[in-house]
Parts: sequence; structure tokens; C-alpha cells
Amino acid sequence: MSHAQRLRELLAGQPFIAPGCYDAFTALLIEQAGFACAYVSGASIAFTKLGRPDIGLTTLTEVAETVGNIRERVALPLIVDGDNGFGNALNVQRTVRLLEKMGASAIQLEDQTLPKRCGHLDGKTLVSVGEMLGKLKAAQDARTDSATLIVARTDAIAVDGFEAGMARAHAYADAGADVLFIEALRSVAQFERAGQELGGRVPLLANMVEGGKTPLLSISELGALGFRLAIYPGAMVRVVGQAATTYLATLSQDGTTRGMLDRMFDFRRLNEVIGTDDMLRQGERYRDL
Repeated sequence: MSHAQRLRELLAGQPFIAPGCYDAFTALLIEQAGFACAYVSGASIAFTKLGRPDIGLTTLTEVAETVGNIRERVALPLIVDGDNGFGNALNVQRTVRLLEKMGASAIQLEDQTLPKRCGHLDGKTLVSVGEMLGKLKAAQDARTDSATLIVARTDAIAVDGFEAGMARAHAYADAGADVLFIEALRSVAQFERAGQELGGRVPLLANMVEGGKTPLLSISELGALGFRLAIYPGAMVRVVGQAATTYLATLSQDGTTRGMLDRMFDFRRLNEVIGTDDMLRQGERYRDL
């Protein structure tokens, strides 16, 4: 079974979480923690690779390279943030083909204009419904594996209000989107309405952003509201950022890491996580043949 088929099976089962990752190491940690799926976050790639905000600065090549590195290391289904396809419908087709080739199980496309913004930032603008429908059709036609999922995201709530967001979600469902992502829902009541109207038609994805515009709900709460999947795209960066800030402050103050060894991987543990001994044993098989 392909990783895309496994993702389809997951979506047909119990509601689940896809933590966000931004490189092979964080994806490996997600896999080792027992999660069944990971979300490759465009925002987190921008945060970590560029040290910049999620405002459309990341390129398709940078995202594709990241996905390829992750796929080489982990077998998890990967939902990949394809932003707005990096252009028009022809760009969308190239985006889908490249990300699928690199190992994406699902490719997320949104209805923002260029340059896009993080879904929880203000000042977004949208393409027309017709243009987005064309992009979704282009994405569907570009798939080489029919199991690869196309995730349709609408940012209309922040621009035109909840009713406009729901109207777009219905249109994208009608166009054959495999998963719907209604960004920046503002209340439990909005989650409930979305679940009632759309949850029985298309799997719904919920975006959990700490400090964002959407209430943080547990996966059991989301499942009861009709959602199949929750992503935590930026939580890994926020956790790592907080831990790194604490480490640097301690190192600056104490002049050593002796006082925080219980809050970090030591040399041995890190090598266990990344599989150093296994790789060295593999190398020995080819020595002096």
C-alpha cells in the first residue's frame, strides 16, 4: 500500500492528528512518537530555513527539497503545504507533479493571491472562485497517482466572512476536493456548522495555531464536531524556539550546559534517535569487498 493510500485509510477511520514538521529530523521525531501522519508546513519551512515570516517568500524548490529529504527518512504519509500552487493553473500542475514525485501523499492548495500570507495574519486577498476551481481541476489532472489527495483550503473567512468561506468550501467540495481546509474558523459554533454541512461529504481538516484566531480544540472535540484531522503546523517551531531560547540564556548565564542536561538529548541519545549505529553497521557490509 502506498503512503497516499494509507492516508486515505486514515481519513476513513478515527479522527487523528498530523503534527507539523519542517525537516527530516522533526519528521523522524513525529514518526518515532507514534503518529500516523505528518504535515509539512510551509510556514515552518519559512521560519526555519529563512528565519522569515510566512508571507510567500518560500519557493517551490525549497519546499520540494524539504519534502524529498523527509521522504528519504520516514515512511509516514505526508500532507504537504503547497501554498497557492506558486502561481496560476500551470504552476499548480508543476507544483503537484514535483511534490508528488518528492513523496507527498497529499498536496494542499489555497485560494489566496500572490504573495500569500499565513492564514492567521490579516491583510490577505483571494483569487476568484472560478480561478480556484480551475486550479483544483489542474491539480487533479496533474496527479500521476490517483491516490494522491488534493486538499482545498479557503481563506475567505478572514477576507469576506464566514458565509463566504462556507460557500467556497461547498464549491470546492463540488469540484472534487479530497479534503477541505476552512482556515481560521473563529468559534466552536463555526466548527459545528462546518461539520454539519460538509463533514458528511468530504473529510474536514482543522488547523490548530497556538495564539491564532481559532480556538484550540482537542482531537476528540474536533471529531465530535465532524472533523477528521487536526494539524499543528507551527507547534514544533514554537516548542523548539522556546527550548532554544532557554538553553541560550542558561549557557550565557552559567557558561556551561551542566545545569540543563536533563532537558536535552546527550550525545548518546541523539545518536540513538538518528540511527547512527545502524548506519555504521550498514557501511561495514561494503567494506573491503
